[in-house]
Amino acid sequence: MTLKNSSRRTIVLVQIIQFPVSTYVPLALAFFGLGCGYLIYGPQELFGYPERSPSVDYAMGWWGVWMPGFCQFLNGTYILVGITWFHVFNGAALYAAGIITTLFGVHWFALGLIRMRQGDDRPRGYMCIAFFFLSLLGFIVFKRAGDWPVALVFTGLVGVYVTEFFASFKIAMPWSLKGLGLFHTLTGLWLIYLTYAIVLNFSSGMHLPL
Repeated sequence: MTLKNSSRRTIVLVQIIQFPVSTYVPLALAFFGLGCGYLIYGPQELFGYPERSPSVDYAMGWWGVWMPGFCQFLNGTYILVGITWFHVFNGAALYAAGIITTLFGVHWFALGLIRMRQGDDRPRGYMCIAFFFLSLLGFIVFKRAGDWPVALVFTGLVGVYVTEFFASFKIAMPWSLKGLGLFHTLTGLWLIYLTYAIVLNFSSGMHLPL
């Protein structure tokens, strides 16, 4: 009689869940959040009203943390998770948008908290160098992608960081501060338009340039 050894095998079934690709990218969060922040900071820098004081700086800083800061950070992480984990978004330009808006959100956390505590403006001038190049990167990416409305946002951001560099070091005042306020205000208005364009195009079937 011959005995045969039997081996026990464990079969593991792996179920792969694949989500459909979505066109509903939450870029309107980033556009409106940054636009709102710019329309708070810009007119104050441009017209000097309300005058800076501990209470005004606290209020403006708190707005900076939540609107441009949290909204951009939420948008950026949402896009990156959607691209890398769940594959519900695709496209090189969207990857760039996720990276850039996440970084802009974090930097607005810092800007808002510094304003709330009335910190020194001069280190912000050195920050402008890095974010000038980040803005230039965004312009290159979206210009090459043929998305001129978003490329125009980054044109405004380049202007913001050039003028903010001089304003942070109190160079050519008050014109550098007023130039910063002008770029903040104009770019903020364009961002509000892009918010309208995204929402109306998706929800109402309109075809506004985007």
